[in-house]
Amino acid sequence: MPDQPHFLQSEAPTLEVNRSQTEATVEPLQLGQRVREIRLSQNLTLEEASKRTGLARSTLSKIENEQISPTFSAVTKLVKGLGIDIPQLFTQPQRDRSGGGRRDITRSGQGRPHPTPTYEHELLATTLSSKKMIPYRTVVRARHFDEYGDWVRHDGEEFLYVLEGEVMFYTEFYEPILLNAGDSAYYDCEMGHALVSVSEQDASVLWVTA
Repeated sequence: MPDQPHFLQSEAPTLEVNRSQTEATVEPLQLGQRVREIRLSQNLTLEEASKRTGLARSTLSKIENEQISPTFSAVTKLVKGLGIDIPQLFTQPQRDRSGGGRRDITRSGQGRPHPTPTYEHELLATTLSSKKMIPYRTVVRARHFDEYGDWVRHDGEEFLYVLEGEVMFYTEFYEPILLNAGDSAYYDCEMGHALVSVSEQDASVLWVTA
């Protein structure tokens, strides 16, 4: 997650869509929202989507936040990297108007594993698409801040709850703070952050990213 690939934005003309062919498509100003929905439906962080698409994390963030319009080259990389086709990118998904009856159960130990050098994530509620938040349980393997190499940063806001053990919570603009089982934190994910286990056993935490 700390990887920060660099990408120089192309000067090529931005993608234009003929309005006469887009009766049921997302308006141009909603394209970033659609990219974000597809990424979150696949339970991908910005860093993971960056590796899949070859676009820099900062470029993806700017596209999702409507700060830039993707070039045709960027759209091609998004389609290939996310395993979708162009109509999926520009077509508004059908909204469930049944009154909100979605539900997902994740049994203990049956989440989707996603190990990294510093964290051992277990992704939860993975069968639901287009979630507004991403919950996951994590065993913190890191024992020293130096194991990260750089701050962890990604889009959104995050809630952290310590389930077991003790962690040292590092954030870019604050002094490190010790969190024990039952302690929690809410913070901006664009701010650099990292967790280190300081208890005898590796600590476990619950994260919810929005």
